[in-house]
Amino acid sequence: MPVFRFEAMDQSGQSESGVIEAESQRQARALLRARGLVPLSLLTAKEVQSRRELSWIGRGLSGSDRVTVVRQLSSLLNAGIPLDEALAAVASEAERSVVRERALELRSEVLGGSSLAAAMEMHPKDFPPIYQALVAAGEKSGRLGWVLERLADYAQTRDALQQKVLMALAYPAIVMVVAFGIVIFLMTTVVPQVVSVFVSTHQALPLLTRVMIFLSDLVRNWGWLGALGLAALGYFSRRALKIPAIRLRWDERLLSSPGLGKLVRGYNTERFASTLSILVGGGVPILTALQGAADTLANMALRRDVELAIVRVREGSGLAKALGREHRFPPILLQLIQSGETTGKLPEMLERAAQGEASALERRILLFTTLLEPVLILLMGAMVGTIVMAVLLPILEINQMVH
Repeated sequence: MPVFRFEAMDQSGQSESGVIEAESQRQARALLRARGLVPLSLLTAKEVQSRRELSWIGRGLSGSDRVTVVRQLSSLLNAGIPLDEALAAVASEAERSVVRERALELRSEVLGGSSLAAAMEMHPKDFPPIYQALVAAGEKSGRLGWVLERLADYAQTRDALQQKVLMALAYPAIVMVVAFGIVIFLMTTVVPQVVSVFVSTHQALPLLTRVMIFLSDLVRNWGWLGALGLAALGYFSRRALKIPAIRLRWDERLLSSPGLGKLVRGYNTERFASTLSILVGGGVPILTALQGAADTLANMALRRDVELAIVRVREGSGLAKALGREHRFPPILLQLIQSGETTGKLPEMLERAAQGEASALERRILLFTTLLEPVLILLMGAMVGTIVMAVLLPILEINQMVH
């Protein structure tokens, strides 16, 4: 049964919006009037989707919403409930309207004869390609409930890892912002007021104080130009990184950088191994699974290596040998893949590799932030101390002259 998105007004003049199932727009309007509502607009699921794609800001499912929907579907399907009834149950239990709308839209497409994977393809922002590939494999193999359960575990683990990374980097970022704000405040407010007292006495100021006065004037008079230049630099850098050749060179240098390169490699390796594990375990052909896993990589250099490996695997090469040609993936991953190919347990070995990379990544991030925090505090203290010394040096010289 089709789903319609409606906006209506009740008898008190209050607006109300939501979704309603009906055979046609005429029946939907009749159902709304029976509920005491005056229909203002009524759109089909496809019309809502087209408007969402044209708008700058569109509501979508969050990571936790996606995990909840997939996990509920897996539980219901494993209990033997038909897909359309499971989607209806998910919609009825949804707390957020956007989740209810998406579940009903999927149900409408399924009842219209589409597969669940095809229905998800109509919402690419809410269901990434890996969801579509896994659901298609689950429907083809008849193990949709099991595949959805693995998919929910995978998505939850990946979201948890991303949250850990962001939380670990949040404190250093806050310290940097606070330090920058304090320095700007001292240079634009405190230093000019204090130093003006010494300038009026025509006293010969120390070199450090003169340098600080110059920098203070520079910040107060031309700071806006510097801020504008930084904004322009950030904008054009983002535009430049969208050019494939430039992005590839940047990502290659990022991988070879000391310290940070291991973090980038570990994060992308974990995503690649976990994605490939669940795709292969779900029955997706190896070439299709490799392409789906490559699409999840944020680093263009590693993504190109996987795409080259796909060509070699198609020509008959082993996966471990094909991935190891460029020497960018960790050796432990290649060893586990080779073991999985030999024993026929590739999904299990990939999952073990993903778990190992996730643990190693957490340790590296903890070590990185542990070392970065005191360094940032020392830099902040050095900057503030330099400004204080520039202010105190003239006072010390006056005291020496008096004595």
